Amino acid sequence: MAASPQPTLSPADYLAIDRASKTRHEYADGLMVAMSGGSSRHSVLIASLARLLGNALADGNCAVSVTELRLQVAQGAAYLFPDLMVICGGFQYSDGPKDTLTNPTVIVEVLSDSTERWDRVGKFARYRQVDSLREYVLVAQDEMSIEWYTRRDDGEWVYHAATGPDGTIHLHSLDVTLALAEIYSKLDLT
Repeated sequence: MAASPQPTLSPADYLAIDRASKTRHEYADGLMVAMSGGSSRHSVLIASLARLLGNALADGNCAVSVTELRLQVAQGAAYLFPDLMVICGGFQYSDGPKDTLTNPTVIVEVLSDSTERWDRVGKFARYRQVDSLREYVLVAQDEMSIEWYTRRDDGEWVYHAATGPDGTIHLHSLDVTLALAEIYSKLDLT
């Protein structure tokens, strides 16, 4: 007997369920998945990046959002909760509740064993569909290592990497340079 296909959830049904739930869920390909909690390192890295980026962008037209705002991808084909988003030029929301953004300039994901493949492959494939997105940053939590992709004007994504206490990342879309030693300063990586 052939396996029957999984029933799919509509974007509208997903939003209704997720907004009423105490647990956050991501949505892709008609399926809704509950998000797991993060580790202390995960939390500290998000807070550190939010502080450093927020300080660097304090006088401009960009704002930093962490974990709570949903991102709509491709007119509802996916709804994801990035660890951190930088939004420039004002927040654009997909609908009335103002809890779902459509226009990040930078997205940051802190990698974990359970989410690394999804962050690198599944999420990145979806994030690339966001027209406003210029940079995607992947942050390791067990070593000083950050990888990031920058979208060129021709649409090509260019890979960059930095490691170790002398490493720096430069986010071209924000004209911001951050030192890995500062980003990881509150973590004991031994």
